[in-house]
Amino acid sequence: MTERSQIATSFLPIPGSAPVEWRIESGLTPYDQALAFMESRADEIRRGTAGEMVWLVEHPPIYTAGTSARLEDLVDPDRFPVFNTGRGGEYTYHGPGQRVAYAMLDLKRRREDVRAFVAALEAWIIKALGTFNVKGERREDRVGVWVVRPDRPHLPDGTPAEDKIAAIGIRLRRWVSFHGIAINVEPELGHFSGIVPCGVTEHGVTSLVDLGLPVTMADLDVALKAAFEEIFGPASATTLPLHKTT
Repeated sequence: MTERSQIATSFLPIPGSAPVEWRIESGLTPYDQALAFMESRADEIRRGTAGEMVWLVEHPPIYTAGTSARLEDLVDPDRFPVFNTGRGGEYTYHGPGQRVAYAMLDLKRRREDVRAFVAALEAWIIKALGTFNVKGERREDRVGVWVVRPDRPHLPDGTPAEDKIAAIGIRLRRWVSFHGIAINVEPELGHFSGIVPCGVTEHGVTSLVDLGLPVTMADLDVALKAAFEEIFGPASATTLPLHKTT
């Protein structure tokens, strides 16, 4: 099987497609409201009554469980609310200081290829991190984006220590994607200790600020939009009210 690093990651839409709606939400967005909105928007995209959207949010502190989550990886179940989701992956943490970008895209207008889509999301993150001279890397045996930590002791097998800086978890419904990516800007890293993040025990988690970079959320948002447009095509910022969900 072709490694993800060898997969072409261009996901440009068919000619004539409208720009992706790019929305940055202020404040903290309750997770249940985000789920309800994504479900509704994905259905509208497939029906053709709404356009594609990337929605950038922050959440209050929570843990979320993907379809591969193992109960034993929920180390402290009473620490924060826990949400079961339909996305792929295992347990992860969301909270203030972490940029979550929900990508609601119509892959029928792009490429109907799930592995390539995951590789494209990784490439999006890696390009954005490169703006700050952070070398994000993918790993074939685990999804997400990682940074090598030469400042830390090597692992017992002699390989360099590395930390996860971004997580990916997606869901597809009739080839419309929702859920997306999460990049650590300046979250409370201690909050990850209540779970085994993404089921990985031998590596840690980090953030841009933990790496010594005084990057703001606004800085990252600019980098994310520029990197997104390279891979997925034009995006148009909007401040229109969100459609109400029922």
